[in-house]
Order: sequence, then structure tokens, then C-alpha cells
Amino acid sequence: MRLTIASGVASFTAAILLYPLFQGGTWFWTSLGAVLAVVAAGLISSRLSLPAWAAPLLGLAATWVYLTVAFAAGKAWALVIPTKSSVLELARLLGTGWDDIQRFAAPVPETRGITLLTAGGVAVIAIAVDLLAARVRRAALAGLPLLALATVPATILAEPISWPAFIVAALGFVSLLISDGRERVGHWGRAVLVRRTRSALSSAPSPSPSRSAPGGARAAADTRGLRLSGKRIGFAAILLAVLLPAALPAMEPVSFFTFGVGGRGSGPGNSISIANPIASLKGQLDLPERRVVLTYTNNDDTPRYLRIYALDTFDGQQFGMTQPKGAPQNRTENGPLPPPPGLGRDPQITNVVTSVQISDDLARLRFLPLPYPPRQIRVDGDWRADVDTLMVFSTREEAAGIEYEVLTSEPKPTASLLKSLDGAQPNTDPRFLRLPENLPPEIAQLADEVTAGAGTTYEAAVKLQEFFTRTGGFTYSLRTQGHGNSALRDFLLRDRAGYCEQFAASMAVLARLVGIPSRVAIGYTGGVKMGDRWEVGTNDSHSWPELYFEGVGWLPFEPTPSGAAGQGSARVPEYTQPRPEATEESTSPTPGATSSSADEPQDPSARRNPREVDREGTVLPGELPPDDSMPLIAQIGIGAAALLLVLLIPAGVRMVTRNRRVRSLGFKVAQPADELTARMASSRSHTSVAAAWAELDDVLYDYGMARGASETPRALARRLTQQYEFDADSAAAVTNIASAVERVLFARDAGRIEPMRKDLRKVRQALAATTSRGRRVRAVLLPPSTLRRLRLLGERLLDGFDLLENIGLRRTAAQKGS
Repeated sequence: MRLTIASGVASFTAAILLYPLFQGGTWFWTSLGAVLAVVAAGLISSRLSLPAWAAPLLGLAATWVYLTVAFAAGKAWALVIPTKSSVLELARLLGTGWDDIQRFAAPVPETRGITLLTAGGVAVIAIAVDLLAARVRRAALAGLPLLALATVPATILAEPISWPAFIVAALGFVSLLISDGRERVGHWGRAVLVRRTRSALSSAPSPSPSRSAPGGARAAADTRGLRLSGKRIGFAAILLAVLLPAALPAMEPVSFFTFGVGGRGSGPGNSISIANPIASLKGQLDLPERRVVLTYTNNDDTPRYLRIYALDTFDGQQFGMTQPKGAPQNRTENGPLPPPPGLGRDPQITNVVTSVQISDDLARLRFLPLPYPPRQIRVDGDWRADVDTLMVFSTREEAAGIEYEVLTSEPKPTASLLKSLDGAQPNTDPRFLRLPENLPPEIAQLADEVTAGAGTTYEAAVKLQEFFTRTGGFTYSLRTQGHGNSALRDFLLRDRAGYCEQFAASMAVLARLVGIPSRVAIGYTGGVKMGDRWEVGTNDSHSWPELYFEGVGWLPFEPTPSGAAGQGSARVPEYTQPRPEATEESTSPTPGATSSSADEPQDPSARRNPREVDREGTVLPGELPPDDSMPLIAQIGIGAAALLLVLLIPAGVRMVTRNRRVRSLGFKVAQPADELTARMASSRSHTSVAAAWAELDDVLYDYGMARGASETPRALARRLTQQYEFDADSAAAVTNIASAVERVLFARDAGRIEPMRKDLRKVRQALAATTSRGRRVRAVLLPPSTLRRLRLLGERLLDGFDLLENIGLRRTAAQKGS
């Protein structure tokens, strides 16, 4: 039965790792009830000695009854017995819960359906653990279902698993292994109570010589190593699992989806990752309520796309972002940003000042949402611009709650201007045209077919955009999934249904196939006008392609269907739309801006439900590379200094302890190391003697001259004087300390005791003179006496676990005796 209970404990402690996925605590108590139901079923199985295959069935039945009581009691017979109506109700809740999981992102609201799915899943894990540990007797294999439970938050969340929750889960698994070990040992006979054995050995009278070991010395088996070895290994493994990852260099992050807008680029060093936007961003958009991300105003009162990320590499599965480079000279506080790549003198330039206020709820964002191209930014903190993409990011600051102003110099190209630029060789990095060699040839053929008849690269770009928005028969849908080239091929050639990430990525790929440099942008559309400010919500999050034209630079295009049948806030740039007549006085909106119909104030509650708009909620940033301004030697120095501080912790503890004792030798003793010191410390009138004796004991232990357990103070003084050939002063000093100790311990009146600071210093100097330099250095930097106290503290902690186990053994023995 011990294994059944331990299996339940291990399952529930592993379930604690799920807490970041939920907004409340209902799932916690419901899952606890499910685990208790499984444990009860397991205890019944053990009591009735059911075969191993029957225990999981009984556990499933108990889980079914429990879930019926918790979620469908009104439709069950006598509130407990499942009926057809209760089964249908549970099935309905399961379907609702599954839909909610697809709609929401962590932390999810605790709907009845999600809570039912969670409790049922935890119960299935508990049944699997009980089967492997208590029935099949493979406790180590029971870690696999527990690991499966732990991978759920690790896969969904961008943040690492909380180390306190990990320690709790690991302790649960270690307790399962310990219980399995005790169960196996118990089959060999009655278990020996370790603490009882120790106390019996210490209190039993000396055996007669006839029953003693040769030479009259009593032989006793030393079981201390066996007593603590298993727990030491378990706790040491947990400690290393928590500490080592913090000391090791981080590896490149891995994205958990494969087609559309991804996070992992091929740039040098650690790449920046947008962690799992399909699970995070789509779910936040699917929230029933609209959440404000930011608000802004500008001097021309026109909405604009606000870009956060520019993804430039495509590996055949996803677009990724090359590591941004933010040199110290590119700090925003240093003045104007680098000039926009490719922008020449031909297009008309409009200078716009935009004031942006980021919501406090937009956590972990280290990139600034900006209209493109930014020329100058006024913002507090260390923010830097990437020269190639003009993304503005920080390795130290977060964007939540900040307010900043940005000056943009926006080109206003016309169709005739873009047509006239044809033939200019793009002066861009080759990565904006790079495609994998294994790209399906059908996609390249499609790109040629779509752009057939285009006389310029601009016309080819417009044909590509119209292919997605008009002629290609594409539809907007959130319920699409795929992997790699097959997903790209299915989207373009077969299904033609997807969301803005797939539209943006697909057009960028086709543009590269016809020789147009391209990249994918992630950010927000212009939002809606609320009072005197433009308000951007989670439903305005968006992805779009940017194409490069020499002389104008990077221009946004919009392949995602807009309006009621698509992404509601997306707008096609006016320079890509056909015009019946071109005039110089046309009032074309800024590229990426919404049309005039979007300029009218709207009530956010009257807009479409966010779940119908797009699958990106709030763009979450990934990990950033180290600040380039810090040289490698400085990073190594900081790491070495931190390691040195950790190694000096024992030395610091020893120094503090010694200072407390030497302070006039009139303080309390810190952690008496033996019974003799403890007896002296109990006498309040002679704490100085106890302090001197404790310090002498630690000095001897640090120098490898530890006092024997049965050695009296007088015998110790005699041995030190003779063995290490003390001079007269040193011998007198150690004799004075020993005499004071004996008087405190045995005399009715100890009399007047002189201060012993000089005597203790004299003895310590005499002992140091007899040891090697290496031993003295170790005594200062890594004092064995401090390590001994830490070890004793750990043993006391483990003794507490032994005590709890022995209580159970005593109860079992008492039951057998009765």
C-alpha cells in the first residue's frame, strides 16, 4: 500500500508544474480529488489482491465516478452513479474544453470543460504511475508518465519551469523511488529501524568479554553510509538539476511549430526566438474580451502599421530572425538612427511624429512597436537599433508601461515611380533572397505562373498580392496546421485556407522565387480611433510581408484577405491598388496605413469577435543575445568573480563564526559540535569558556588535528604540547584553556577565569606553525569545520525523513504483534 500512496503523491506533485497554465486554483483542487480517487482505487486493489491488469480498470472506474460527481452530478442517479445523461454531459464538457484549449492561451480561464480535461488527464497519469510502480514494480519507469506531464508547461510556455515547482515534483518522484526500495527490502524480512539501532547501541551496557570482539573491543556494524546513501543521491541529483543549468551556457531556443512565422534564424550566435506563437498568440486573440496593447497619437492623425519584428531567413519550414546587432553607437539616446536601407531621393518623404504609450499588461516585450522607417526615438532606457532592419530592442529594459516618441520619414511611392525603378540592382543582403534547395518545384512553377505577363518587379509583386486577395481563391481560416514544405505546398496548391502568418510567409517565399528580396514583419495594424488617441488591441496583431525596391527601400504588402471574410483590420496599401487616373494631388495614405473608412471612430465592442480576426494575440518576444558592448573578457571576469564568491561562502561563514567567538569571548556558542561544548554553553555564566573551547575544537579540525571523542581537555593539552613540541608560552596557553574547561565542568565553584583571547591566539599560531601551507590555505578558504556543520545539518534533515518512515514501520510492527 505504501507504493500506491507514494504513486499518488508523485503524480500530484508533478501536476503542480501545471500551475502557470491556469488563472485560478479550481483545477488544483479538482485534480487533487481525481488523484485521491485513483489512490483509493489502488488501495482497494491491493487489499483485494487484484491482478495487475484489473487495477487500472478499477482506477478508471473510480475516476469516472469522481468526474461524474464533480461535473455531472445533476444528471447522475443518486448524484453518484453514472447514467446515459451524465455520460453525454461529460462528453459535451470534454468537447467544450477541447475547443477552449484551442481558443485560449496560457494562462487559460478555468472553464468547466478545461477543468474536466485537466482533472481527467492528471487522473490518467496517476493510473499509469500506479500501474508501473505498484503493480508491475518498475518505479523508475513510472517517471516517464510524470515526465510527460512536466513537458506540457515546458512546451506551451516561453518561460522556464519554476524551480520551486520542479523541486517539489522531483521530491515526489524521489519519495516514490525510496518507497519502492523499502518495499523491496521489506520482502527479505523485518526492516531494521536505524534510529532505534543507534540509540540501542549507545545506551546498551558493555557486553561481557566472552561476547566481545577480540581484544575486548566491541565490534559494531557501521550502518551510517547505508542509512543515508539513497537519500543523499536523490537530493544531490535534485540540487544539481537545479544549479547546473544556471551555470551552463544556454543553447539556441527551439520553436514548437514549423510553418508560418517562426523564431529561429540562421544568424551567428544565439538567435532570437518567438516562442510558440500558434499556442500563445492565437489563444490571446481568441479571448472573448478585447485587450488594449497600446495607444498612440501622431501629428497627421492617420493610423499606421506598427512593426515589432522583421524575420528574414527561411529554412524550408519557417521564417526566422537573424540575431539583431545593437552597437553602442546605435543607442536611441545618441540621436538619429541609421538611414533606412534602400531609400533614395526620388519618393516624396513625409515626416511624422508619433507618441506611443505601451500597456502595463504587455509583459516580457523587449522590442518597440514602431511605424517604419523610424529615424529618431526619444525613450528612456538603453534601447538600440539594428542597422539592417531598424528594429529597436533592449537587452535590459522591457517595453511594458513605457511612453516614447518616434520620428518617421515615410516614403509615399506611386505606381509610376515603382515601375520606373525596375532594373535597379537590389543592394541587399543575399539572405533576403535565399531559399532552401529542397523547396518543392511545384511552388516555383506556381510563382512563374502567377507573375506571368508582369513587365516589372513591381507588377510581379502586385500580381502576387492579388493572387492571395482576389484571383487565387484563398480563404481566411484559423483552423489550419502543417509542417514544413508539405504545409507550404498544401496551402498554395491544395487547401488555400490559412491565417495571416501563412499568407505573409507564402507571399514572401513566392517573391524570392521571382527575384524580389522579401522578409516577414510581425506587429500590429493601425487600430481604431478612441477619443483623441488611436487604440491598438490584441485583435489588431498581424503579420505581413515587406518587399524591397531599390530607391524606395522596404515596402509593406498585404496578401491576407481583409474585411468580414478575413483579417478585419488588414488594409491593402493604396500604392498597390489600380487607379483609374493618376494625379499629383492624390491623397494616398501612408504605406501600411488603414484606409479612410478605418479612420472613423469605432466602438471596440462593435467590432468582430477577436477570435474571428487573426491568430496572433500579443507578440511575445524571445531571448536576446548578450549586449555587444560588453567584451568577452569582461563576461569571463564576471563569471569567474561570481564563481569565486560562491566558493568563498564557507570561508565567510567561518569568519563570521570566529568573529562572534573572539569578540571578547563573551558570546553564545554557534552550533556546539559535541556534547562537552554543549554542556559548557548551557552554563550562562561561563559562555566565554565554551566559546574558547569551541573555537579551539574548530581550529584543530581545520588543521587535521581533530580531538578524540574520549579525550579529556587535560589529555588534549598534554598531547598537543608533546606531539607538536609547543614552546613554553604556547604550552601554558593551551593548559590554561584546558584548566578553565575542567573547572567549569567539574568544580563546584569555577572561580575567577581570566580572559582567554590571548591564549587562544597563541595556541592557534602554534598549531598553524606545525602545518603545511596548503593545509593553512584550505583552513581559510574551505574550512572543514564549516563543511562539517553543513553536513550535519543535512544529516539532521535526512534523519527527519527517517523518523517519518520509522513511525510507519512501528505502526506496521504493532499491527503484526497484535
